[in-house]
Amino acid sequence: MSREKFGIIDKLPSGNYRARYTGPDKKRYPAPGTYKTKGAARAWLADRQSEINSGTWRPPAVAAAEQQRAAAEAARRDVTLGEYAAQWIKTRTNSRGEALRPRTIESYEGYVRPAGVTTKKDKTGKGGPLADMVGRKLGEITPEMVREWRAAKIETGRVSQTSRAYEFMKSVLKTAVDDGILDKNPCQIRGGSTASTGKRVEPPTDAELDVILSSIDKRYKALVVIAATAGLRWGEATELRAKDVVVERDKAGDVDCVRISVSRQVIHTKKTGRDVGEPKTLAGVRTVAVFGRDARIIANQAHGKIGDALLTTNHDGTGWLPQSAFWRHWHKAVVAAGRPDLPFHALRHFAGTRYAQTGATAKETMDRLGHSSMKAAIRYQHSGNRDDELARRMAQQRAS
Repeated sequence: MSREKFGIIDKLPSGNYRARYTGPDKKRYPAPGTYKTKGAARAWLADRQSEINSGTWRPPAVAAAEQQRAAAEAARRDVTLGEYAAQWIKTRTNSRGEALRPRTIESYEGYVRPAGVTTKKDKTGKGGPLADMVGRKLGEITPEMVREWRAAKIETGRVSQTSRAYEFMKSVLKTAVDDGILDKNPCQIRGGSTASTGKRVEPPTDAELDVILSSIDKRYKALVVIAATAGLRWGEATELRAKDVVVERDKAGDVDCVRISVSRQVIHTKKTGRDVGEPKTLAGVRTVAVFGRDARIIANQAHGKIGDALLTTNHDGTGWLPQSAFWRHWHKAVVAAGRPDLPFHALRHFAGTRYAQTGATAKETMDRLGHSSMKAAIRYQHSGNRDDELARRMAQQRAS
């Protein structure tokens, strides 16, 4: 045994050297292994003495635990956007604390699909809009990098898709900030989530809607009315069943009103195919009343159907109506109305606009359309074709 100025060095029968020292806590600590030379043992003791003198010394068990935590933190920060986003999608919940809907998951996974992966919709293998970013480590992503990515995507003409992908990435990286992986979110583009193509959905006029209703196959007239008057989404309208429609009649026995209970919608994903799910938002669970001629059209469609029978079915009456099967009937009708540009979803805009023009408050319009935010509701209220009428009212008020 050799007592050093600091610590003790023992020569073992094997010829190797063992080093030991007494720490500030008065406990003795051996080196984690042995050394072939006495000089190597002294060097290890010198390092420990230096730590004690500088105040950085920690008991070996504590130091080992700190190293493990540091290594784990380094590994956590070493994750790529694609890896982190995949976990984010799995653990993300909606405003009700529920797991994301299948359609939402499918959309999000599409954003981060890496290059080289083909799908039915994308056989090029170019990947999703964030394919150029998914391989980047979170700590490497800078605001400049995000701006360059977005500018390149905007140049492709896919403005709306780029905005949605940017909003997704911004949300993912915000969580990374909350998790302490990033100090600041690199997605800092003002208006980056709201850019659009500038194309507005222009709902039909009353006259155009009348032409559509007179031109559409009679099997789908009620579907058009439900969308244009009750404002149901495609998935909500095509999942309506006889039990969801209550017909009210006046004293003469004529149809006065139908009340439509909305509590489900058809959802479609590549993994699950068509299935039944809850409405898009909690506000989507609602009851909508329709009166007059429109009510009679809906009641006529529901006549003779009971229980779980669908109001609108596919061509053979056995299941949900696919949009692809409906499109040729819809296209023929909108061409007849002189509106070949008109998407079916524009009927929901028509419903929101006309309901607001009756004098409904913004909150009442939100409730009817099943919107959970005022921002969404405003997008479904258009000026319509009442400019002359409103201008005449204004003139009358000034004259009185």
